[in-house]
Amino acid sequence: MSLLTDHYYALNGDTVTLIPLSQTHAQELVYAANDGELYNLWFTSVPNDVTINNYLDKAMTQLSAGTALPYVVMENVSGKVIGTTRLCNADSDHRRIEIGYTWYSKSYQRTAVNTEAKLLLLTHAFERLKVIAVEFRTHWHNLASRAAIARLGAKQDGVLRNHRIHSNGEYRDTVVFSIIEHEWPMVKKSLQFKTQQYR
Repeated sequence: MSLLTDHYYALNGDTVTLIPLSQTHAQELVYAANDGELYNLWFTSVPNDVTINNYLDKAMTQLSAGTALPYVVMENVSGKVIGTTRLCNADSDHRRIEIGYTWYSKSYQRTAVNTEAKLLLLTHAFERLKVIAVEFRTHWHNLASRAAIARLGAKQDGVLRNHRIHSNGEYRDTVVFSIIEHEWPMVKKSLQFKTQQYR
């Protein structure tokens, strides 16, 4: 049985709510990605109006396989979908999971959104799913993502060289970070403090 079984529901915060992803969110996600034309970033994968259906199909396949919980990120004040994130690559045997597929509209970057969304996901992972480690992976050249992951309190585990081959034939080096079980109480305290600073 997947460690994700019976744990897929909305995660509520003060600034954002993480809502289970569905095909009905397609147009809202396209609008969110248009803010900053995020689909033009070469070192990450953000959907546009052409690729959104494949993007959602992949997320639903992972959900059905019991390896991922995909969410849209909704700003509470406006009720607007401003991005997406995912608990993914769940390993039930070893109680590990990854947080990935995260992106936000340009207007909401460097705000309370990412800090609170990560607090919600990490709380869900460590306190409900009972994992012993949460991984984060990003492209070597995605310097903003690497800095944001480090600010959460994650530690860099290493770099996977030539880890992936993109559809255009380019090789990707992947930087791997993690937070492990005994670090979670201090990381949680830090994230709670940071979210309060935005208020």
